[in-house]
Amino acid sequence: MLRIKGRVGDWPVDLTVEMDAEDWAQLAAHLPPAAPSAPAQAASAGNPADGLWPLALELLQRAGSMDGPQLLGELSALAGGDVAGKRLLVRLRHCPQVQVESGTEAPLYRWIGV
Repeated sequence: MLRIKGRVGDWPVDLTVEMDAEDWAQLAAHLPPAAPSAPAQAASAGNPADGLWPLALELLQRAGSMDGPQLLGELSALAGGDVAGKRLLVRLRHCPQVQVESGTEAPLYRWIGV
């Protein structure tokens, strides 16, 4: 059995698919060959966020300034998840090209360049 939960736009999705051994075998036949284990892959590929770093800088530079929650949303979408988005946000917070100001409800990230 396979359960899929999430959202499609505003619509909640909770789908249960029953699969027997033959169904799983057919599905597995369409998958690419097994990749190396996660630690080996991480060691060879480096930090995936490093490739997104220039894009994160460009995003803020183009916007000029963004409040923290909005920027986090954009970075999470760019990075493909909240955890990676938060890592990029923390990195921006400590970047010399970015000024972080205390806003009334959320910090404001402003591109100052150098």
